[in-house]
Amino acid sequence: MPEFSTLRIDQQPDNQRIARLLLNRPERLNAINDAMPGEIRAAVEWAEGQDEVHVIVVEGAGKGFCGGYDLAAYAEQDIEHPCQQEAAPWDPMLDYRHMKRCTEDFMSLWRCPKPTIAKVHGAAVAGGSDIALCCDLLLMTEDARIGYMPTRVWGCPTTAMWTYRLGPLRAKQMMFTGDVIDGRTAADWGLANQAVPAAELEAATLRLATRIAGVPRGHLQMHKLVVNQVMLNMGLEQSQTLATVFDGITRHNPEGLWFRRHAQEHGFKSAIEWRDSGRPIPEGAEAQALIRAMDERKR
Repeated sequence: MPEFSTLRIDQQPDNQRIARLLLNRPERLNAINDAMPGEIRAAVEWAEGQDEVHVIVVEGAGKGFCGGYDLAAYAEQDIEHPCQQEAAPWDPMLDYRHMKRCTEDFMSLWRCPKPTIAKVHGAAVAGGSDIALCCDLLLMTEDARIGYMPTRVWGCPTTAMWTYRLGPLRAKQMMFTGDVIDGRTAADWGLANQAVPAAELEAATLRLATRIAGVPRGHLQMHKLVVNQVMLNMGLEQSQTLATVFDGITRHNPEGLWFRRHAQEHGFKSAIEWRDSGRPIPEGAEAQALIRAMDERKR
């Protein structure tokens, strides 16, 4: 089996037709670091190359599926990164190249000719929801949580999957509020295929994966290609380009820079508590004045 730093993949011991891809940074709630997106793609490509594998289950170690990008260091510290630039004027295309690569890596789950199932417990939030929604099917515990809180400030979901999975009405609600929903609601809305009690998630996932695994690989690939082609005809790739550009803007416009300055001065936890509380986010001239005041205090 291949070895990775952020995840592991192997075949189900009692059914070699099922591959298990485990996000494996439990000490960080499986948060996405710079290595994880590429390792997801490499793991998917490994599974594609195994003739025995018919279906891939994606899951998280520890307390949850994935808590999103591991951004605390980028938010709190004065460090340069393609997706958070400050030492020089923002280079939007450098930002775009970095984030588009992450999007394409996550989308390897969607493009893989073999069906992929996200098995979600705990949280699949922010960038973690991107990973879950790039999978073909989604099973959740009833109390699991999914959402993209950074739509309130400092983020835009680059995969743009919410609209294609939920439709415009529900997607707008999620994007406008930054709310999270539990597994029961996700199933009621048609975002999740099924929501079950936590103790039943493994068995429910294996039942579905085993049922799929009995279908010939070629049939699975053809059916997946048909559905994916519908989404492509609806403009999925164009939507992802726009969303990835907008994601960079949200991190470098006055509101995004205010969020980072607040995290640097008061800590990332304080910044996300403000973001998620429903308090108005400082914007425009107000945000710029607060940024200048915080910069003065740093000097």
